[in-house]
Amino acid sequence: MAHHQIVIIGGGNAGISTAAQLLRKNRALDIAIVDPADKHYYQPAWTLVGGGAFDIQKTVRSEASVMPKGVTWIKEKATGFAPEQNQVNLESGPLTYDYLIVCPGIQLNWGAIKGLPETLGKNNVCSNYSFESAPYTFKCLRNFKGGTALFHNPSTPVKCGGAPHKIMYLAADYFRKHGMLDKADIQYWSGAAKLFAVPKYEKTLLQVVKRGNIKLNLMYNLTEIDGPNKRATFVGFGEDNKDEVREVSFDMIHVTPPQSAPDFVRNSTLVNSAGWVDVDKGTLQHVRHANIFSLGDAAGLPISKTGAAIRKQAPVVVQNLLDMMAGRQPSANYMGYTSCPLVTGYGKLVLAEFDYDNTPMETFPFDQSKERWTMYQLKREVLPRMYWGAILKGMA
Repeated sequence: MAHHQIVIIGGGNAGISTAAQLLRKNRALDIAIVDPADKHYYQPAWTLVGGGAFDIQKTVRSEASVMPKGVTWIKEKATGFAPEQNQVNLESGPLTYDYLIVCPGIQLNWGAIKGLPETLGKNNVCSNYSFESAPYTFKCLRNFKGGTALFHNPSTPVKCGGAPHKIMYLAADYFRKHGMLDKADIQYWSGAAKLFAVPKYEKTLLQVVKRGNIKLNLMYNLTEIDGPNKRATFVGFGEDNKDEVREVSFDMIHVTPPQSAPDFVRNSTLVNSAGWVDVDKGTLQHVRHANIFSLGDAAGLPISKTGAAIRKQAPVVVQNLLDMMAGRQPSANYMGYTSCPLVTGYGKLVLAEFDYDNTPMETFPFDQSKERWTMYQLKREVLPRMYWGAILKGMA
């Protein structure tokens, strides 16, 4: 049976950056990363891809090229956990560990919306949530000649909570620039109770909504899409709209799939009642198994699932794991920092940064709730370079 000192489940942003930081602290660590992927993606740029403002090919590299030197890469799928035996089950058999870090990312449940898998990428049904489908979003924008444009956000947690409406703001700006905004009926259908959780930033976003003449429909789930007939079915679940069924015809629709922890995580004993890895929100240590940590999208933390959150979580996991290995109590604490660079148009961005309490935690010495060209350039030019050049190498 194969054994490694530290086993990391997941070779995305969280797994790679955590492994790289650990090795920077101690080159002698025996670390294995379990991930079957051939490709590694910089997903935050897919909103800009959907808006025609970023080259999709610049968002992908080989997984081998980002794997830290000194790590054992086990290129297969994990299928389950046996934490009492310090064991992960892989397709080829069991793997044992001294310490485990669970960060396999999030699962996109396309099939949870009836008719979506069959129509995605055609019939003007688009989504920025996959490498394959994101370029089709811009095709839909370019081909739009007026009519109803729907933008959807599910009631589940999603990676980058702002992404479902960022593309809507870009679309409104695109239509305006091409003299079509007055011919567009833009509607936002969301499973959330409000547009954005942090009042300081929501105030600006509501102005952007007004500028685009966007109609907000909150507390609705998208249950079905009839692509050929261009009809979407929404079901309400709020106090005022419970079980209300709305069939809406569309000329284009951008869909954000419902999301969850991967099935092999969700069906394990490691999760909380909501199906996410059950960790202490400060130390990121598992609440029942002291030698297990989790970070990133699969972790059960009451905060937006973003790459910026991972950048603050990884050092906490690294420090607390090294503390444990040295026989000390975990000393690092994650405050719930996350960031959502909210693209509000071409050349406009609101940089939302906040903590567990939705209290702003801003980096810059100006009011970040204002739309700024400089912050748009930060997202488009600086952050992708920082990701490939520093974050994945454990240097940021």
